[in-house]
Amino acid sequence: MRVISVRDQKNNYKLDDIFCSSSSNTNAFVDPRLAALFAEENHLVGIDSPRDELVNWLDADSRLIKHRKVLSIVGFGGLGKTTLANEVYRRVKIHFDCPAFTSVSQKPDMKKIFKDIIYHMPTKDAFLKDIDTWNEKKFIEKLRELLVDKRYLVIIDDVWSISAWKAISVVFPENGSSIIIVTTRISDVGRSCCLNGIDRNFEMEPLSEIHSRRLFCQRIFSTDEDGCPDILQEVSTDILKKCGGIPLAIISISGLLSNRPIIKEEWEKVKESIGFVLDKNQNLEGMKSILSLSYNDLPNYFKTCLIYLCIFPEDYIIETNMLLRRWIAEGFVSEDCGMNLEDVAESYFCELVNRSLVQPVDIRFDSKARACRVHDIMLELITSKATEENFITLLRGQTRKTNLHGYVRRLSIQDTDNDLSSLLVNKDLSHVRSLTCFGGNMNLLPQLARFEAIQVLEFESSMNLEQYDLENTDKLFQLKYLSLRGSDISHIPRQIAKLQNLLTLDISETFVEELPTELCLLKNYYIYSEIP
Repeated sequence: MRVISVRDQKNNYKLDDIFCSSSSNTNAFVDPRLAALFAEENHLVGIDSPRDELVNWLDADSRLIKHRKVLSIVGFGGLGKTTLANEVYRRVKIHFDCPAFTSVSQKPDMKKIFKDIIYHMPTKDAFLKDIDTWNEKKFIEKLRELLVDKRYLVIIDDVWSISAWKAISVVFPENGSSIIIVTTRISDVGRSCCLNGIDRNFEMEPLSEIHSRRLFCQRIFSTDEDGCPDILQEVSTDILKKCGGIPLAIISISGLLSNRPIIKEEWEKVKESIGFVLDKNQNLEGMKSILSLSYNDLPNYFKTCLIYLCIFPEDYIIETNMLLRRWIAEGFVSEDCGMNLEDVAESYFCELVNRSLVQPVDIRFDSKARACRVHDIMLELITSKATEENFITLLRGQTRKTNLHGYVRRLSIQDTDNDLSSLLVNKDLSHVRSLTCFGGNMNLLPQLARFEAIQVLEFESSMNLEQYDLENTDKLFQLKYLSLRGSDISHIPRQIAKLQNLLTLDISETFVEELPTELCLLKNYYIYSEIP
């Protein structure tokens, strides 16, 4: 048995959020060029000019104007809206009492959004008392109380509707020269955020030809100069035209090309595969076509690991260690060339980063990522692939992707409501290999006994878990991964000690203070815990 203290892990991390990716080196866990390509300030391409323009605008008369300013950054997916917002934020946040960041997405969870904002801000423990029991009205009251005499700076990322903006903006008082930065794909939403004369609606433009080539060469040849060989100049120009100045497209194609021989014939194949030019007037499907090239170039075992990420909600920060152990529990990873399962899983993860398919978050001193996230366009792509192949069944709010006509193999429940019970009541769940629940009321879930083949079980931030039938976990003979992270559970049923195949138990951020002594009977498994 190995106990891993989450608290100790956090103390070892350098937690500066960095979004980036790089090219591949399949013989190493991390491509040696990776560290140089992280999105540090001096490696950003095409961002410095709009960043400086917006910082200067925000600074102008900032102390004289006693009302809040709203800056909306508008542009279609993949242009770098969040990167620009973060760079502006990094430059000016030192001047504010309460800086914060939250992501909204297409299906906003208002309580989660408000909680994210509060957790970013300096507060006392007494202020946070019983926060998990607050309703939306309580959150609004508490946030307004917190901010009423503060100068705040808040990024509200990825707003999809005017109604979402209105619901969120009510928590922010008109005071103290505060600033709200909004990012959105939708022009009407951007304009609706900027109704006062002091607000600004900023529309992002694609990268210029010069900046497009600089980003391209940086990702493939590790140089800001034009390091592209003469024989590839013409074909690289054609490829960049097809990318239309969209950073996400350029990064994706660069990740693909970096895994191909640097010969003209290979690059010509990639150029022809793109099929058509992307420009700022073309739609999301064009962007998906670019990303599909990188997906289709993957070996099957990498494809499996990548589409597995659609189990997690949009904008979710996926902790690397937890992801690797889930892959192992699912059987996606095999020992290879003298490497153990953990090392092989880590090499898979780094290859996805090196190919620019996932974005690393919180880079440590050793250039490894504590976590990762999936760009929302890539998430849409892999979700459609997973649904087509009946690889994962997603249940999430009003836009449920039920796909319940065949066997359910992996079930991700991102919203629990009364409708859930009726959807699953007569469904055969005996083939479900993994069940993942993100919050919500556990009383609405089917009984554990129905999940006979379960290997991965996660109840993150779930409520009423004490009343759920965890005592029946001893019937889940194939269970390898059990996560109760962030739930309201306060004790671990001793029956868990009967799970002879268990590899991982995560009880971090719970109320558990003591483990059953019977757990000592289990061997070769990890406990993620904050118990001293």
